[in-house]
Amino acid sequence: QVQLVESGGGLVQPGGSLRLSCAASGSIFSIYVMGWYRQAPGKQRELVATITSGGRTNYADSVKGRFTISRDNAKNTVYLQMNSLKPEDTAVYYCNADIQRTGMWGSNNYWGQGTQVTVSS
Repeated sequence: QVQLVESGGGLVQPGGSLRLSCAASGSIFSIYVMGWYRQAPGKQRELVATITSGGRTNYADSVKGRFTISRDNAKNTVYLQMNSLKPEDTAVYYCNADIQRTGMWGSNNYWGQGTQVTVSS
C-alpha cells in the first residue's frame, strides 16, 4: 500500500508564512509528478502547484511569486513553502502524487488526507 501524509498546516496572520510537507511511504518503486491542491469551503478543489521528478514546476496564477514547491526524491517528500499569505489562501491543502508501486506496471494517483491552512488576523 501507499500513503501520503501531510503536515505543517495551521493558523497564520496575513503576510505570514507556512511550510507544508507531504511524505509518501509504502511499496514505492517510483514517484512521478507530485503536487498540492486546495479546497476552500463551498469551492471546488483547485491546483496550487506541481513538480515533476526532474524538478519542473507549475503554479496557479494566484500563488505565483508567493509559493514555492520543491521535493526531496531521496525522502519521497514534497514541500510547499507559502509566503505572503492572504485570507483567500485559507483552505484544506491536499498532497497528490503519481506513484508506481514496486512490482506493478504503470502508476496510480494518490491523495493525502489534507491539512487545514487558515489565514486570519
